[in-house]
Amino acid sequence: MISRRAVLGSLPAWAMAGNAIALPQRQIVFPADHGAHPELRTEWWYITGQAQAGARSFGFQVTFFRTRVDGTQRMQSKFAARQLVFAHAAITDVAGAKLWHDQRIAREGFGIALADRGDGRLRLRDWSLVREGEAWHAVVPASGFALDLRCVPTQAVLLQGSAGLSRKGPQPAQASYYYSQPQLAVSGSLSLQGRSFPVTGKAWLDHEWSEEVLHPQAVGWDWIGMNLDDGSALTAFQLRRQDGSALWDGGSFRSSGGELHVASPGETEFRAQRRWTSPLSGATYPVEWMVRTAADIYTVRAVIDNQELDSRASTGSIYWEGLSDLIDSQGRRVGRGYLEMTGYASRLRL
Repeated sequence: MISRRAVLGSLPAWAMAGNAIALPQRQIVFPADHGAHPELRTEWWYITGQAQAGARSFGFQVTFFRTRVDGTQRMQSKFAARQLVFAHAAITDVAGAKLWHDQRIAREGFGIALADRGDGRLRLRDWSLVREGEAWHAVVPASGFALDLRCVPTQAVLLQGSAGLSRKGPQPAQASYYYSQPQLAVSGSLSLQGRSFPVTGKAWLDHEWSEEVLHPQAVGWDWIGMNLDDGSALTAFQLRRQDGSALWDGGSFRSSGGELHVASPGETEFRAQRRWTSPLSGATYPVEWMVRTAADIYTVRAVIDNQELDSRASTGSIYWEGLSDLIDSQGRRVGRGYLEMTGYASRLRL
């Protein structure tokens, strides 16, 4: 097995910060950076959204993960598992108050799994997320449900953090390259237990890649990506310690007119308002938050409480991720998007 010291010893000088790896500022270039970056350890492409079929509402998420296996990078065998590809998918049926979810995992290669360089092209067996022109096309035939959705940009890419370099902790090593595509226009079909629904809606895409994200004191994070009804886009997150206190926070707000505000550390605050305990895992999650941002003090409220995903068969974690409403300080529902909470059932490990 290749030691961490050997890997670090092969890195250029900019990458060394003690024993940690710090990412340099770099220009995010499209379409190339829609694709995979296998030289870095962890990467994910994450689409969440809301969909309507007449009066019926759904939430959906499709996530592809890629992770580098350090111990196999110098092996010559074509059977060496140099990269692993994971995928998660879920539908929130609001009327049925039920979450449907499924997962996949495989080593990259042999026509089974792919995280391609150069542009967005991801596949895991019969699941895929592919850029077709400017649109993202997700095809997910899952257990009990299916998605076939096109997500078309209506706005410019949003570079998170400092021109796409997003800090995730108090040390420079805790950072990722990170961009979002909010306000995606969704069309296609969604199926539940064999019944197909033609749908339209809005979605949000996040793409992040990094060498190290979590500070040793961080057990998980809370994150929101919200499409506001007026065309604005809100991101907010915090990294939590074991006692629930915030280790790091951040986010951004882009107005409907395109003005971007990137939050400074300490500017974003999450305060739990109501909690729900999972009968599956026993974990207790805040399913309603007060989130203070530079734009407003918002309430984030889950549309249904039980949106916990058990991904122990793939990524090894249990987390909460679900459709949620955004309510402004005047009590008006001004948007809808996704809330993600990790590290409540057990410490998250990346």
